[in-house]
Amino acid sequence: MTDNANELIDCQVAIAGGGMVGCALAAGLALQGFRVALVEQREPAHDWPADEVDLRVSALTRASQRLLQNLGAWPRMQSLRVSPYRGMEVWDAGGHGRIRFDAAEIGEPDLGHIVENRVTQLALWERLIGLDEVTLICPDSVTAMRLDGERPVLELDSGGFVSADLLVAAEGANSPLREMAGIGSSGWAYDQHAIVATIRPERHHGEVARQRFMPTGPLALLPIDDGRCSIVWSTSPDQARRLMDLDDAAFCDALTAASEQVLGRIERVGPRGVFPLRLRNADHYVQHGLALVGDAAHGIHPLAGQGVNLGFLDAATLVDVLVQARDAGRPLGSLKTLRRYERARRSADMEMLALMDLFKRLFSNDIPSLRLLRNLGLSLANASGPLKQMVVRRAMGLSGELPSLACYRASD
Repeated sequence: MTDNANELIDCQVAIAGGGMVGCALAAGLALQGFRVALVEQREPAHDWPADEVDLRVSALTRASQRLLQNLGAWPRMQSLRVSPYRGMEVWDAGGHGRIRFDAAEIGEPDLGHIVENRVTQLALWERLIGLDEVTLICPDSVTAMRLDGERPVLELDSGGFVSADLLVAAEGANSPLREMAGIGSSGWAYDQHAIVATIRPERHHGEVARQRFMPTGPLALLPIDDGRCSIVWSTSPDQARRLMDLDDAAFCDALTAASEQVLGRIERVGPRGVFPLRLRNADHYVQHGLALVGDAAHGIHPLAGQGVNLGFLDAATLVDVLVQARDAGRPLGSLKTLRRYERARRSADMEMLALMDLFKRLFSNDIPSLRLLRNLGLSLANASGPLKQMVVRRAMGLSGELPSLACYRASD
């Protein structure tokens, strides 16, 4: 940590935002020999009750697991808690369509891991502390950004300054750097809110992630290693308010009904949170001297849990682009360099955003013709072994072109 009042810190890449994606980017760059400064308002929590599950969890793909292994953060995450899921079941409340995935069908030990966001952030943060190439500027925040000088500069709340070849916005959906740069975004609010909580069902989940699609939105039951589940219940704003107003017993009854008792009765629920859902994509991901990553660049419906996985791929792709630029003697912050990153990620992100939006619109309605179509589609897909394997391998990051950090290394 630094006390940088009135100090000028010089580096090659300055990152605003020390969440999961910002920390992953900082670690990836530092391991490639870049001098990195990371500005973050507060340190992550360093401890919490062992039986407490954070409201914010992510379904990490194999590609994200590889990235975290390659950064050296995965062992620490395992010591805290990662919950593998070996199966996945998706079904439609409006019919009999159902599809099941099993890791054994593709010769894998699991399909992914449910991990609390605080676990991932803490493991990455501790990794950064051990890297000499990283200057952690915390607690602090950015008050102004200058891109019109010889080098980009961040002005900090503490009175300090950071000068770099490249600035990166990784502060999340309400990115101040994106706003300062005048980069707009397109998208729309969904008529849905998501309720999140940790619940204890009557029966063990069997390490299977489950998702039921209802006209008002999907309900996801994500397995935690001790038999509990983390839920993401997307529904209309009015129903979300009604559900949040219920006492715990009544909420458990409502959730038991919504889940069709797939795990028996819901016996207990922990603290609940709720947030509105929207789709958002920045009009562009780069300017001269600036790049956007993670939620600063895009926002997605949580129905497939792809948000942080896209952000990790943003970070890994930017690392590859900057390594190539450095090795070729190109300026790190030039548009010629940064557009390589934008071309690679914006199209991939938009493809996933469009796919999740299509799924949301296809399943979050009660139109008879669409209900028939989606149930038929689920049944046919479930009966097609090769199609199922192709879909699940793609979703896990086991196929397609991936950045270096997301690829398997013999040392893993």
